[in-house]
Amino acid sequence: MGSNIDVTIFSPSEPIGIFITVLGLIITGIILYILYSVSINKESINDKKIRKKKEFLQKEKIERLLPKRK
Repeated sequence: MGSNIDVTIFSPSEPIGIFITVLGLIITGIILYILYSVSINKESINDKKIRKKKEFLQKEKIERLLPKRK
């Protein structure tokens, strides 16, 4: 055991400690943003277009099966 690492270099007042703290805050913020965006369940524009197209096709099929009498 010739050399030991001085653990004081990781303290919050040292440059490496500040870097680790800032990196941790950034990662925590990213994780919280991802959890928030998943929980609000927003539909994308493509999802809305696909849903409207499916509804339109369903209405067309119903009209073909049950035509209106004149």
